[in-house]
Amino acid sequence: MPVKLPLGLPASDELEKENIFVMGYERAKGQDIRPLRILVLNLMPTKAETEKQLIRLLSNTPLQIELTLLQTVTHTPVHTAHEHMAAFYHTYDEIKNENFDGMIVTGAPVENLDYSEVDYWEELCEIFRFSEKHFFSTLFICWASQAALKYYYGIEKYPLKEKLSGIYNHRLLVPSHPIVRGFDEVFCAPHSRYSEVRRADIDRCPELTLIADSEKAGVYLIGDNKGRFFVTGHCEYDADTLKKEYVRDTEKGIGPKIPENYFPMNDPEGTPKNVWRAHANLLYQNWLNYFVYQQTPYDISKIER
Repeated sequence: MPVKLPLGLPASDELEKENIFVMGYERAKGQDIRPLRILVLNLMPTKAETEKQLIRLLSNTPLQIELTLLQTVTHTPVHTAHEHMAAFYHTYDEIKNENFDGMIVTGAPVENLDYSEVDYWEELCEIFRFSEKHFFSTLFICWASQAALKYYYGIEKYPLKEKLSGIYNHRLLVPSHPIVRGFDEVFCAPHSRYSEVRRADIDRCPELTLIADSEKAGVYLIGDNKGRFFVTGHCEYDADTLKKEYVRDTEKGIGPKIPENYFPMNDPEGTPKNVWRAHANLLYQNWLNYFVYQQTPYDISKIER
């Protein structure tokens, strides 16, 4: 089924060329279906690219999705045009009295900062509080998963000696969990981060369940008993996203390592292959079905934890 997108969102035309089912609001109103309302707090600097990545995954279900994009007001994006943000993004004050079926919070390139140094930290905490009574399930990605674990459970993040970047094998620890229904016992996922949360801290928290991890990349997928999921990697990435990050950091003179298990023959001039797409789709399908659609009432105004 389609994702209902704001009229004029640039992602629409490109996604339609990829045969991704998207639909304008006017056409969607003609269907006698109550769409799932999904709020996306997009903290990534390349917002338009992240929009397309998430829409691809959200569209691959039999459910109709109504997407609302959210921005922070305490941080001004420098890589996305002001006109784009003004046209398609809402602020917390504009949606704080609404209910949603689910929320996605993206990563952000602030892993090297203490949480108190992030200029939108207080605003983010307010949104986390808001989510407790206005959503049934939330999906946190990369840095957002670390931030949410800190906010809800006091779990710290730890700096890595060098950036973790590449494609890594992961194993299922709780294969019966609905969020990984249909997963292979070993599956691939991208990581791109400078910090980590540690399994020992997760294991000490009885409300948390470590669902999947990686020998090299560590903790990957965590769930709690309140409909929250914490994903430390970036399964939404396109095949060339890590390449773009590598080129960007090289041009900045950072001297990044070549992403592991990514380029053919470890040659940065090669064309990477997407070997994680199927499990990325499964993760989002399972989240939408088992933890959003199956949980929320038809009358969304009745959502309350």
